[in-house]
Amino acid sequence: MGILQNHRRWSNDQEISPEFPPESGSSSSENSYSSVSTLTSKQSSITQKHQYLFTFKSHTSSISCLTLAGKHLLSGSSDHQVRFWPRDSLPAAQNLIACCESPVKSMVVSGDKLFTGHQDHKICVWKIDHNDGDGDGDIHSRKLMKSTYLATLPTLNNRVTKMFSVKNYVKNHTDAVAALALSHDGVFLYSGSRDRTFKVWRTSDFKCLESVCNAHDDSINAIAVSHDGYVYTGSGDRKIKVWWKSAGEKKHRLVDTLEKHKSAVNALALSTDGSVLYSGACDRSILVWVRGQGGDGRHMVVAGALRGHSRGVLCIAVVGDLVMSGSADKTVRIWRGICGMKYSRVCVLQGHNGPIKCLAGALDSCTSADSSGTSYLVYSGSLDCDVKVWKVWMPFL
Repeated sequence: MGILQNHRRWSNDQEISPEFPPESGSSSSENSYSSVSTLTSKQSSITQKHQYLFTFKSHTSSISCLTLAGKHLLSGSSDHQVRFWPRDSLPAAQNLIACCESPVKSMVVSGDKLFTGHQDHKICVWKIDHNDGDGDGDIHSRKLMKSTYLATLPTLNNRVTKMFSVKNYVKNHTDAVAALALSHDGVFLYSGSRDRTFKVWRTSDFKCLESVCNAHDDSINAIAVSHDGYVYTGSGDRKIKVWWKSAGEKKHRLVDTLEKHKSAVNALALSTDGSVLYSGACDRSILVWVRGQGGDGRHMVVAGALRGHSRGVLCIAVVGDLVMSGSADKTVRIWRGICGMKYSRVCVLQGHNGPIKCLAGALDSCTSADSSGTSYLVYSGSLDCDVKVWKVWMPFL
């Protein structure tokens, strides 16, 4: 059963505390990016509030992924389990939605289907059902979810095609499925693996449509897909690659390689309109890439960096004009984009006892219509086995 800890008071931050000093024996992110300017202002001129709300406790091992599904938050863990948490009430007494055969490494939801990527190289598909109840009775009897196992990818139909055509044979991923992403319309699922490949699947019948082998020189740690179909893959080889498939083409082709990072790329996230890409790496910086402003035919060029973490950046999430990052330094940092490429440091969320491995965020549905600002809910999953929930309020600009 989930445990909700006590609420804490709002804290008003007009200035962010000084950045953490670099770790001894490690190179400074500033030195690593002498050619990349810092986009954040020295001081925040925005009066904001942030509040720790509560902690969800049920997992017995590190949290590896979070995703939102309607009124619920789903969490995947190394304990082989996926659990659900009602976003606006107490957790259900039984909040286990899926028990898997291997640690959960990645997860996405498309309609009533849940896709989970695993350490054992597999992708599992589950049908999820919501039971919001009739509003009567104990709160634990309402807002429940359950799942039904549907398939493991590649399916048997994919695999047996080897008997008829070698060129159509679909090979399993041969290492952990570290990243999953969906096309904007939910028609396609993209999987990235530590085996250096990414695959494209059709969500309606789970057929594998394409395998891009040796897409990188090291593990693929992150995938992001824009509304217009560009696929971005981040890798341990320090590169971000941009892939595209036009209407008349059968396979994705490489259209650009972004090479400003000095260490493994762990996280990718796109702005709402897809014009800005955020990448986080072990070098502790978040690079901001903008589309089509280089004048040299490049798909994207680096505009600058968001700095502040004292250890590697492990995850990034974007909600509206807020950019959120989680780090091995056990903190969540939040920036707000102002006037295009200017960013203001908003706040630092502290409380986890382990590295922050995953983030999710959403507008707070409880925000008053006559409010002078916008409230956001931030969910952070950590290697300390906890999922924490935070509220951040920002005034209108």
